[in-house]
Amino acid sequence: MVTTTTTSSHHLSPAFPGRAPWGTAGKLRAWQQGAMDRYLQEQPRDFLAVATPGAGKTTFALTLASWLMHHHVVQQITVVAPTEHLKKQWAAAAARIGIKLDPDYSAGPLSKEYDGVAITYAGVGVRPMLHRNRCEQRKTLVILDEIHHAGDSKSWGEACLEAFEPATRRLALTGTPFRSDTNPIPFVTYEEGNDGIRRSSADYTYGYGNALGDGVVRPVIFLSYSGNMRWRTKAGDEIAARLGEPMTKDAVSQAWRTALDAKGDWMPNVLRAADQRLTEVRKSIPDAGGLVIASDQDSARSYAKLIREITGTRPTVVLSDDTGASNRIDEFSENTDRWMVAVRMVSEGVDVPRLSVGVYATTISTPLFFAQAVGRFVRSRRRGETASVFLPTIPSLLGFANEMEVERDHVLDKPKKQGEEDPYAESEKEMAEAEKQQDEDTGEQDMLPFEALESDAVFDRVLYNSAEFGMQAHPGSAEEQDYLGIPGLLEPDQVQLLLQKRQARQIAHSRKKPDDEADLLELPAERRPVVSHKELLELRKQLNTMVGAYVHQTGKPHGVIHTELRRVCGGPPSAEATAGQIRERIKKVQEWATRMR
Repeated sequence: MVTTTTTSSHHLSPAFPGRAPWGTAGKLRAWQQGAMDRYLQEQPRDFLAVATPGAGKTTFALTLASWLMHHHVVQQITVVAPTEHLKKQWAAAAARIGIKLDPDYSAGPLSKEYDGVAITYAGVGVRPMLHRNRCEQRKTLVILDEIHHAGDSKSWGEACLEAFEPATRRLALTGTPFRSDTNPIPFVTYEEGNDGIRRSSADYTYGYGNALGDGVVRPVIFLSYSGNMRWRTKAGDEIAARLGEPMTKDAVSQAWRTALDAKGDWMPNVLRAADQRLTEVRKSIPDAGGLVIASDQDSARSYAKLIREITGTRPTVVLSDDTGASNRIDEFSENTDRWMVAVRMVSEGVDVPRLSVGVYATTISTPLFFAQAVGRFVRSRRRGETASVFLPTIPSLLGFANEMEVERDHVLDKPKKQGEEDPYAESEKEMAEAEKQQDEDTGEQDMLPFEALESDAVFDRVLYNSAEFGMQAHPGSAEEQDYLGIPGLLEPDQVQLLLQKRQARQIAHSRKKPDDEADLLELPAERRPVVSHKELLELRKQLNTMVGAYVHQTGKPHGVIHTELRRVCGGPPSAEATAGQIRERIKKVQEWATRMR
């Protein structure tokens, strides 16, 4: 058994505490220390650490690497990262603790001034034998950052296996739920559960819920915006719908894209609201920054133009994962500018701790990408900081927001039940799109049968800690300002209390107005559940089943019971009723049936 001191960094250079990435001082965080203790006690060849974005995986990995080098367990280090920017970020972080990694290594002997290399998964895929030879020549620690990327393609996974099979030690890291597909990830252990399904097994896990409780990450306030959308299909049909209403999958996709069209009113209003929120946060955090995550280059440029019109200043625009983009990210991280607009690539791993406000302006709907994107805003620098992320009212996104604290493993065997879909089993095509490192124009958008016509925005709700708050409000209204003006420095329990007070004030104000003045739905968020088209069909089916059972009890016709439910509960026929109205009717018919027993 190997024991450690309370710091596990006693052997590091004196410069380490002051110059390391934020959060590393004289001693490690509790989870980092716990992971170190477990590793040094067991001394495994393979170790998988799952820690929420912003928790400090880099510091843990480099502290462990330094220990292994100091004790001559390994002689060199290879870091494998998802992107060019991240491998340079790793090299810079390693340099702060006296480990020199070459981020520009391509082939041949490594200069003696370096302790190892930082490379990408794509680079390993191109030349696996080069890296295998390096592992065979000297005892090597391989750090596989965001290990799920090794399953991006069969060739990458095979290349990683071939390249690093001879490695002395392998440390795998990930900060988000694993893949939505069933591609096995190299060097990850899978264990079969009682249900016969194989799931990934981590050696150490530190989830968002634990990190939030420890004050390591910020609490996230999600601000959701609805609104009316109108678009034209390829057949020339004009369709109108409201974000948040149950729709088919295709209709949701087209309404979502209509909202994100910069020529409509939805994006300008949401960006204006996000900038107001940033202004409020900067009162207590002067260097706080905002990030808009866009789907493609054209959208990013359009959003940047809108931000310039709103703020009077030009935002930083990051369009591709090249050297220039990497430098722009670094510059934004160091300065105090308000906004950055980026395409996908900033969604994972990129470390800009001052980011406090985000706008999710992409139609990517995988839980993996969503968690990575939100992870850009949760890194805490001082106690009490909060993060704010603006979203369209899309059922899947609100579901992900409400499940921030759910820890997931990578599942190799997906259960297939008749008529049941796994919400996390997105297509491989969508995952590939979400994880693209380049944002080249593919021409695909021009081929889709769709044309956005117009949109407007309505403040819909706030999601926090799996609870929903707020009543609908027009952009610029006092009710919206109530939520945009929440202080930027608050403890997690203070956030919850303040949201409850704001909603109570909204409800009280609404009750004083005459009914004919209400031009928006005057119900609190918890009574306006956002459900998918499929979920609404299930609710209608459940209501019909309950009514059918009640028919047998009473002998009354179906139509009579449905009419009575409408009279008592209010609302339109069940085919047009909202999810909340149907739930009220289900509850009422259950109440009637119970009385008859």
